[in-house]
Amino acid sequence: MGLLSNRVARESLKPGDHIYSWRTAYIYAHHGIYIGDDKVIHFTRRGQEVGTGTFIDFLLVSSSPTQVPCTTCTPAEEDHGVVISCLNCFLSGGILYRFEYSVNPALFLAKARGGTCTLAVSDPPEVVVARAKYLLENGFGCYNVFKNNCEDFAIYCKTGLLVLDNGAIGQGGQVASIIGGPLAAALATPLRLVTTNIYGMAVSAVAMYCANRYAADIGSGMRRDVVKVSAEDLTRRLSTGLLQVIEPLPSVPHSVS
Repeated sequence: MGLLSNRVARESLKPGDHIYSWRTAYIYAHHGIYIGDDKVIHFTRRGQEVGTGTFIDFLLVSSSPTQVPCTTCTPAEEDHGVVISCLNCFLSGGILYRFEYSVNPALFLAKARGGTCTLAVSDPPEVVVARAKYLLENGFGCYNVFKNNCEDFAIYCKTGLLVLDNGAIGQGGQVASIIGGPLAAALATPLRLVTTNIYGMAVSAVAMYCANRYAADIGSGMRRDVVKVSAEDLTRRLSTGLLQVIEPLPSVPHSVS
């Protein structure tokens, strides 16, 4: 596993793997769940979506898989955004990487950016594939770059973990990374009042950036808005607004409504 990304060969893939491919000059990545037989289930901007009104919308459009004629894939008729594609269409000419789970804190913090690994523990492969196939049939809600994107979808399929707080960012790490860099720089700016050492300011900014990424990770244990939810309850939440927690994390109340 590299410090930037974990590039893998196609023949090493196993059903239940969370895979991704960088888009837009490595600014953003598209994520999905490999289910075997050269097929990937992933969440796209098709159907309903929430825009940001910023340049990030452009990044998301350019990060989506290129729509090219394919003799293997059949265009989906559903409008909920969860689709199944062959691996070639998913990669859209990009390089294949595998998202890592249960990484140790030191390696997580050593990563130059988010969206490549998590501290969270993955469920068994058969459970992951079953979740992805269920959501292919039932949807994953409205696409939102900050709260409900392709990385959030893949992490949910792998872990069953969901972020309850509608005002918070989602499960994924790449949004936290994109936001965390400028935020850390802004927070470190007041240090100029007490020091003119540019190196000290840079170290402080990096430390704040790493702390932000760690605290935002869904598996860090620091987020109190994370719960474990079954795919069936997720569907019920999407249709009725109700949510039944089947396996809350220690820091989360035992039930919500």
